[in-house]
Amino acid sequence: MTEGTGTPLLPPTRAEYCVIACAEAWRDAGEILASPMGVIPSLGARLARLTFAPDLLLTDGEAMLVRPDGTVEGWLPYRQHLALVTGGRRHVMMGASQIDRFGNQNISCIGDWERPKRQLLGVRGAPVNTLNNPTSYWIPRHSRRVFVEKVDMVCGVGHDHAGGARYHRIPRVVSDLGVFDFATPDRTMRLASLHPGVTLEQVGEATAFALTVPDAVPPTREPTAEELRLIREVLDPQSTRAGEVGT
Repeated sequence: MTEGTGTPLLPPTRAEYCVIACAEAWRDAGEILASPMGVIPSLGARLARLTFAPDLLLTDGEAMLVRPDGTVEGWLPYRQHLALVTGGRRHVMMGASQIDRFGNQNISCIGDWERPKRQLLGVRGAPVNTLNNPTSYWIPRHSRRVFVEKVDMVCGVGHDHAGGARYHRIPRVVSDLGVFDFATPDRTMRLASLHPGVTLEQVGEATAFALTVPDAVPPTREPTAEELRLIREVLDPQSTRAGEVGT
């Protein structure tokens, strides 16, 4: 892989594979609102908009629609934002303090709800997000503390609690080890791809429940030379992505 000048590019980092994996969540999304939370999901959404998802809508998190460079291109009043949220026309990528095999997410507390060992963010908008529009997850540190057998409290609604909600969908979970989806008969988590350098054993050891693992697990898609250029020179020249994942 080389730059346009013929100079060899440095190999993609783990963080850059994670950006690509997050960007792929919005492939073929059409004109919907992307709501990424975190550095790498935000880079992924902006990269998708610049490349294979030109109709994607990006927001500054307040009241404006913006281009990938931050230039304002429209107004998004709160009532219109709520209409997008409740009508399936937004795709959120949230974090998770815990997530289980069905995609239930917890960001509220660790331990019993009445006497928690640790108070976290709180439920916030997770139930509305998950029941009313597609919701993916980004987890920068894959471990058994996060990928748990059963979440201590359901905040983001998984497949076993969705009850046929019209717009409920969990397209993917991206971690620093790989990409996961729910393309199984019982809608439990499946390993969809491994980031380069990661083994099945590593993923198994870092997950507290049994994943569905296909006979052949593909590697996460490699970024193109143009995507690497955009990430490194346009979207994140300060390499803030490295601080979220590391080497």
